[in-house]
Order: sequence, then structure tokens, then C-alpha cells
Amino acid sequence: MARFRLTSLGIALAAACIATPSAQALETLAFQVSGGNDDLEDTLRRASLLLAAESEGETEAQDLYGAARSEYARLVAAAYGLGYYSPVVSVLIDGREAAGIAPLNAPATIRRIEVRVDPGPAFVFGAARIAPLAPGTELPEGFAAGRPAESGLIRSAVSAAVNGWRGVGFAKVATSSENIVADHARRVLNADIGLNPGPRLRFGRLAIKGIDRMSERRTRKIAGLPEGETYDPEELERSAERLRRTGVFRSVTLEEDERVTSPDLLGITATLVEEKTRRYSLGAEISSAEGATLSALWMHRNLLGGAERLTVSGEVANLGASNSGVDYVLGVTLDRPATLTADTTLSFHIDAARLDEEDYLSNTSAIGATFSHIFSQQLSASVGVDYSYSDVTDDTGAYIYRTLRLPLGVIWNTRDEDLDATEGHYVDAMLTPFVGFGDTDSGGQLKLDARAYRSFGEERRVTFAGRAQAGAVFGSDLYATPRDLLFYSGGGGTVRGQPYQSLGVRPDPADEDYKIGGTEFAALSLEARVGVTKKIGVVGFVDAGYVSASGVDSSGDDFHAGAGLGLRYDTGFGPIRVDVATPVSGDTGDGVQIYVGIGQSF
Repeated sequence: MARFRLTSLGIALAAACIATPSAQALETLAFQVSGGNDDLEDTLRRASLLLAAESEGETEAQDLYGAARSEYARLVAAAYGLGYYSPVVSVLIDGREAAGIAPLNAPATIRRIEVRVDPGPAFVFGAARIAPLAPGTELPEGFAAGRPAESGLIRSAVSAAVNGWRGVGFAKVATSSENIVADHARRVLNADIGLNPGPRLRFGRLAIKGIDRMSERRTRKIAGLPEGETYDPEELERSAERLRRTGVFRSVTLEEDERVTSPDLLGITATLVEEKTRRYSLGAEISSAEGATLSALWMHRNLLGGAERLTVSGEVANLGASNSGVDYVLGVTLDRPATLTADTTLSFHIDAARLDEEDYLSNTSAIGATFSHIFSQQLSASVGVDYSYSDVTDDTGAYIYRTLRLPLGVIWNTRDEDLDATEGHYVDAMLTPFVGFGDTDSGGQLKLDARAYRSFGEERRVTFAGRAQAGAVFGSDLYATPRDLLFYSGGGGTVRGQPYQSLGVRPDPADEDYKIGGTEFAALSLEARVGVTKKIGVVGFVDAGYVSASGVDSSGDDFHAGAGLGLRYDTGFGPIRVDVATPVSGDTGDGVQIYVGIGQSF
């Protein structure tokens, strides 16, 4: 009797010789919705797991079978969402109903899948009641008798009713009854929901978890939770936002206690995860006229254990610029949140700069303090006091400027995204009265920066953006005003296509080359931003600027403009910006200018 010994190689060869049926790829996926309602069919198609699997190139029979089994619930829920409460859904896998195929008998191959949906008639609300309601509660307009009975409206109505009670202090409001009945004969959905508001509650003690380096006392003060006052969900969110704004915490979660502490106190627990204390950043921007700008920043987020933020920043600008020398700027800032109030930050700063501009050389230093207050997510204001010293040299001689300043600012910001806004407005207004010492006059400076954004189209791929800037210096003579309070135009921040600070005033008729900043300034920028793909966009823009000085008959132009095209690439945290611009009016520039940076130009 012959004996055979089968080695591992022999097993592999033997297995390879055994005939196995080859896997069949899906040949057909048919999706049919009766009734002729295009909006309904579009909704069902977007809800379909099978169509999603097909678009992703899925071919595995096991995955297609799982998607087919889940298709029923997905499509029924989508039909309910539009007010169709008697849909009939059939999913056939090679002629067999998917729901009737046991998982252990799942097919090894799938060639054809047919999805058939008969949505049935549309239902309307018969009864649409939620009670009791808190005073001032507004339910969705569509939640009313005779309106299409979309299931999402019921959820929205319940959410609005619950939030109405929570907004007046009833934090533990809950549904006490739900009576939702579909009358198929009359094609009516009756929804009758009862609420139990529970007792009105007050904020209890704030418990804090997760802090290590951060002081508990300062954490509590920064949160600013109004313990003992009537519960308000907006106050709870404001407390969480205050903690996030410090930058000390990587994660901030504020949760309500499950139980009420007698007699009517609702405790809150803050679960925090601290960030690393130090942060470093580097930046770069380049312009063909203004040269390159390199910046660096070092920050300590929690210097003394109370969220004090120490920031040291430096910048070297105009590297390789054609019309000015290299500028150096160094600044140190210490911010202390929750000073005076939970929404007020006290900042101290020391700055030094050497500015080698085309028209003058300046060595400047400043020291000051500022209180900044946040009234809401959209509105903030600041007031400060600064002492500034600058030593300026230009073609007419040397000047020493010493001023005590009182800057007052307001910012109103409703933009959806700061770096890539598509909707909203931004207004930054600043009034700076100043007292001059020595040969420096006293007066004031007013600046305004207003921006607006509007998008169009179903996917909001077209955005029109506009920016208006204005400024004025009053009460002081032109030569006796510090140069950093005067206005220039030209460059990436005002008029692209014109050289940096190329437009000012020429107060000396005998020297047309001598230029100084103006006391009046205005600039206007318009952009049309078009998204070509999800990542790539193109921009067309035009900018114009105006500079003049009261009482000065300048021999140079007081107006110039530029226009160009730009390319944007979305990185996720902000678009990379490349703009190419050329002068279109005025005599301050000649040739094409290129600007590269992060974020939209404004």
C-alpha cells in the first residue's frame, strides 16, 4: 500500500487546485419610488445605505447584505420625516426579500438588488398640542393642524417647549405623556404631548474636577457661575465659554447634577482637562513689494496658576522690500482674565520697535494697560492707558514724540468664521485721545474698520465681501503728531497692487519727494470669492485708497486704486491666500504685486 506525505507546500498546492466559485460583482442596483414626488425621492435616495455603498464602490456581498437589511428602517424614517406614515419598502436581493434571508444564509454573491418604495399618502397634523408651555415659548410654525405632519417638526416642537421651561429656571422639565397616533383612513397624524416642568431651580455649588496646575479659586472666579441665582442654560454656556477662552483647558464640560439638592439647588460639575502650559508658533508672509515678514511667538498659558497668560512676540518685516528698510518689533504682554468681573481681562504690555520706512526712521517704545470686556459672543469693548515715546528722523530733521493715550475700542463681530467668513459683519471702531508733551501736540485719532459678507447659491459657493476703512486725526498739527497716528495707504492691508505705504501727503511744495502720513484716510475693498471645488477657490478684487491732510496743499495724488485675481486653497484651519494685483489708478505704483498669506485678505 502506497503512502503519501502531504507537506505544508503540498497543502497549499492542493488547495489551489480545488475549484471554487468566483465572487460575482454587483451588476445592478435599481431604486424605484412611486408617486412622482421628486423631493421625496431625492430625500429617500440620500438616506439609502445601498446607494451610498454603490457610490463608494462597495462590492463585498456581506457588506451589501448588511446594508440591504438596514435599508428598511432608514427609508421608513426618511419617509416619516416628510409626513408619509404608511410607506411600503421592499428590498430584493436577486429576487428574494432581504428581510426574509437569515444572517446564517446570507448569499455569498449578489448580482442584482432592487429597492422599491411606495410612500403612500402624505399625512397632515390633526391635533398638534404640547402643554403646558412656559410664557413666551414659540413652537415651530409648521407644528399646527392642517400642516404637513413631518416627524422632525414634532421633535423640534418638543425641543422648543423643553427649552422654554429651562430658559425660565425649570431645569428638570420632562415629557409626562406622549400620544402620537396616525389615522390612516383620514391621513391625519395626531400629536398630543404633555410636559412636567418640575420645580424652578437655582444654581448650586460648582464642583471642579481635573485641575492640577490651575488654582481652584481662580477657576471658580473665571467660570463666574452665578451660584444661588435662578438656573439659566445661557449662563451655564457662558461659564463654559469663559473657561475655554483662557486657553488653559483642552476640554471643558459642565454637567448638571442628576438630583436636586434641597430645597431647590441644582449642582454643576465642571470636568476639565488642562492644556500644556507653553505654546510656540512661527509665521511667514510674503509680498513682492513689501518683502517677507517673519514672526514668532512664545506663550505661557498659566504663569501663576490663575490662567495668567504671558506672551512674548517678535516680528521682522520688510525683508527684501523695494521701498523701505527692515522693521523690527518686539512685544511682551501679560493677560489676567476675570479681573473685576468674570468677563473682564486686564492686560499689561511693553513694546519696542525700530521702523525703517521709506520716508522716516523711527525708534519707538510704549508701555500700558488695558481692560477688555466681553458683553456677548458678538460684542466686546476695551479701554486703556498707554505712554508712548518715539524718536523719528526724516529728510527735514529729527523729532521726539511723547504722548499719554487713552484708547477706547468697540468690536462687533457676527462673522461665521474669522479666517474665511461667508456671512455676517465685523466692525472695529477705535477712538484714541492723546496728550502730548514737549513739542508734541494734544488731540485725538479715530479709526473705523467695517466688513460685510454675503453668500449665494445652494452650496454657498459664491461670496461677496466688502470692507470700508476710515480714519482721522484731529486737534494736532501735522508735524507735531506722532507718525504712528498718521495714515498711509498701499499694500496688502489697504490697496493691493500699490506699494506698501506709497500714498501719503507731500506738504512741502519745494520738495516733491518728501512724503508724510495724512490726517484723513479712507479705503474701500470689494471681493467676489467663488468656490471651484471644496478645497480650491478663486477671487476677483478691487481696492481703492485716499489720504489727505487738513490745511496742507499736497503736491502729490490723494487717491489710488488696484485690482487683481487671487487663488485660495482650504487647509481646514484657514485658506492659503495668493493674490496678484496691479495698479489701475494713481501714480504711486507700477507693475504687478504678489501677496501670499494664511486666511482671506479680510
